[in-house]
Amino acid sequence: MEPLAEAIRRRSALALASGALLPLATSSHELAADGVVFLVRVLERVADKERVAAAARREARNPFLPPEPELVVRELSPTHLALLNKFPVLEQHLLLVTRRYEAQERPLTRADFEAAWLGLGELDALVFYNSGAESGASQPHKHLQLVPLPLAPKLPALPAEPLFAEACRAAQPDRSRRLPFAHAGCRTDDLAGLPAERAAAATAARYRALLAELSLSATAPAPYNLLLTRRLLLLVPRRSPELAGLPVNALGYAGGLLVRDAAGLAHLARIGPLALLRDVGVPIPRSAPRAAG
Repeated sequence: MEPLAEAIRRRSALALASGALLPLATSSHELAADGVVFLVRVLERVADKERVAAAARREARNPFLPPEPELVVRELSPTHLALLNKFPVLEQHLLLVTRRYEAQERPLTRADFEAAWLGLGELDALVFYNSGAESGASQPHKHLQLVPLPLAPKLPALPAEPLFAEACRAAQPDRSRRLPFAHAGCRTDDLAGLPAERAAAATAARYRALLAELSLSATAPAPYNLLLTRRLLLLVPRRSPELAGLPVNALGYAGGLLVRDAAGLAHLARIGPLALLRDVGVPIPRSAPRAAG
């Protein structure tokens, strides 16, 4: 089978040539705050801003059933397809989409994590999940997303990782004292060398433990963001998709933010990225007792 990285590059070139792939033009900025350098991208074209607004309103048509053939990279597993993101900001941005319709708000399953680890087995990447509209999801059909690491040259692979690394030191749920919003994390580096199905089973168990740590149901819909790499798993409950016109999805908690224009960038600089992440998440007092683990 063609390596996944090669399949992505080949399909991306063909989709660009055919017009099926429509990358969003952005300028890249670094915003230092709370000891971390956040990567902030600013949309440059008016047409791209309109596309983002349309996605936020959710299209009536499900673009994944059926997907555009030009965007299909691979049949990833019996349950998931790997598709190119039609409107990417980051290069080689994949969507790991369920072949049959499932609601984006549904909890993740072992099959979802197997699809994730099939990608992570070939690429050092970030897999992320937006559970419902309140967490930044723009499509109602269940899908995870995968972007290669690092998110930007000359920055840590995950720019915000220093903030939550403390929460991801053990297989059991823990949290970081540096974060002012509810979250729970654990390590996954012990799973990275396993076959995808075994890594998926273990990750599913740790995911359920994180849900329990945060008093989130393992069966009912709940808004949250999830980050998964070869090293860590982080879950962040959400209460709002944006603050004052600044949208946030799971990439925001990895240290990557997108704003519509220069005014949005200036507003973000004024309030600070960590305050934005706190206010769209579930704020907790700085003095809250630290979880055991």
